[in-house]
Amino acid sequence: MAEDWWIYRGTGVPHGGIAGLPPAPAWRAFGDPDSDPEQLPEPPPEDSAAGSTARRLGRVRQAAAYQADEREVRLVNLALHLRRPLLITGKPGVGKSTLAYAVAHELRLGPVLRWSISSRSSLRDGLYSYDAIGRLHEAGLSRESARRADPGGDPRPESRDDLRDELRDEPRDEPRSPAIGRFLRLGPLGTALLPWRTPRVLLIDEIDKSDIDLPNDLLNVFEEGEFEIPELLRLGPDPQEVGTADHGRTAVVRGGVVRCAQFPLVVLTSNGERDFPSALLRRCVRLEIRAPDEQRLAAMVAAHLGEEAAAAAQTADLIAEFLRRQRQDAAELANDQLLNALLMAGRVLRTDQRGRDAVRDVLLRPLNES
Repeated sequence: MAEDWWIYRGTGVPHGGIAGLPPAPAWRAFGDPDSDPEQLPEPPPEDSAAGSTARRLGRVRQAAAYQADEREVRLVNLALHLRRPLLITGKPGVGKSTLAYAVAHELRLGPVLRWSISSRSSLRDGLYSYDAIGRLHEAGLSRESARRADPGGDPRPESRDDLRDELRDEPRDEPRSPAIGRFLRLGPLGTALLPWRTPRVLLIDEIDKSDIDLPNDLLNVFEEGEFEIPELLRLGPDPQEVGTADHGRTAVVRGGVVRCAQFPLVVLTSNGERDFPSALLRRCVRLEIRAPDEQRLAAMVAAHLGEEAAAAAQTADLIAEFLRRQRQDAAELANDQLLNALLMAGRVLRTDQRGRDAVRDVLLRPLNES
């Protein structure tokens, strides 16, 4: 049952409830208090995320079909009200990442900004990237074109110092280097920290795979809601147009600082494979997603495959087998394995028993089985 203070309701039906989110606590307020939120840009449409059209639409359908329970809804709302990151732990395949997409879909917060973590990921990867070599190369081509257009000019080859001056955007009589913004792109975290009218959803996926220092490196950004870009700082207060993690879109950065108007909904997922520093844990709302029960699995099947598939006899049998393996054999099974098995069970229904058994054994093979 929905409570009055809930912004996210877990229904999967998009609505404008984010407009009713109360102001941030004083210790989590960001941006200029005198600015007009209506002047800030809205997030791009949900289906504008990078990737094929079919894949994007599949993500939207998956988000709409997510079955959030009351505890999950309550903790998501705590993170929204407190402007704190949401740390989600759970076994692989229980829907940790999908919850982020479900919240963004229901609250119309635009495409999810996803940062997939590996052991080589650094804070800089999430904030921005700068192609200095590409800019240096284009600056050289620009100068060469100018010489060809003016054969009477200085015939001496350009020096390394000349190119360095070009990249610093220092005044020169010769053509200026290409705009730096063409070679600078904000990462998922950097894009989420732009001043949006409504908070963006940032998914930092599988944070437990990171280098030991990354969780601590994130703390300062989470606390300040801003970061500096040194390559832009030295250019002064003039606005610079840069690329973003939103496919094909740009943003304007002023004074070399990216500062959020309100803190994004940051969702960190973990498979529970490592412990995190207490400094990070105390700044997060922590949610553990448990393995779904029979009722929730049946609702998930109905949402993805339809009511007819959910009512079929083989569906009840496969759900029972799925749960039996989880409980009795301590098998790690993902929800999408069940969906795959049910989809194929319907297609091989008219084959012999051996074919149906093969579908079950292959598609419901535990993830922790070698």
